Amino acid sequence: MSAPVAIVVGAGGELGRVTAQKLAVSGFTVVGVDRNAEGLKELPDGIRTEVGDATDPAVAKEVVDRVAAEVGPPDVLVNALGTYHLGDALDATPADLQLMIDVNAGAALWLTQAVVPYMRDRGAGAIVHVAARPGLEPTAGMATYGVSKAALVHLTHVLDLELRPLGIRVNAVAPQILDTAKNRPYLTPDVLAHAVSPSAVADVITFLVSDAAAPISGAVVPTYGP
Repeated sequence: MSAPVAIVVGAGGELGRVTAQKLAVSGFTVVGVDRNAEGLKELPDGIRTEVGDATDPAVAKEVVDRVAAEVGPPDVLVNALGTYHLGDALDATPADLQLMIDVNAGAALWLTQAVVPYMRDRGAGAIVHVAARPGLEPTAGMATYGVSKAALVHLTHVLDLELRPLGIRVNAVAPQILDTAKNRPYLTPDVLAHAVSPSAVADVITFLVSDAAAPISGAVVPTYGP
């Protein structure tokens, strides 16, 4: 039998990249997707890459359909897309909110719509989105980001209710602070001491898409660290 196919969106970032690598080691045929072509170049040989902006529903569908036709129908979707914006609620602009919703919630919906027809045909599939602690707990100073991640958390629960009867599991992980090269310069030593490595979060994602996690759907797993 051919290896199951996993699509990892946001594979140009540190969390998406290490998740793609761990899934490949676990026996998946992995396709990494990102709008950042340079970031995708850091993926190892053997992981196919596709450049595309999944915040556009037409692009999300086009990329998934191409992967299905040329590699195989997706068994797994990992959506590691995300961006953030710092700012109080009273200072938020329409553009701030729109960007957060488009990237942190919209892409999750468009990608799910794109992969579900292939998973529904087989009566099986696993989807994991990357949420965040401010989407579960109100956090001052990041209003539009928190609202968008809360929307993603709610969407995860709705998708679970709608897709579980089709044999498709939908879960999410919720980091607080990731210890990435991008974040590290902005973190104080005290905050950095509580940051979680992308590799550790990727381990949780890899578990959630595995057969060992077959009973789990609708979970938003805190990955806050110490």
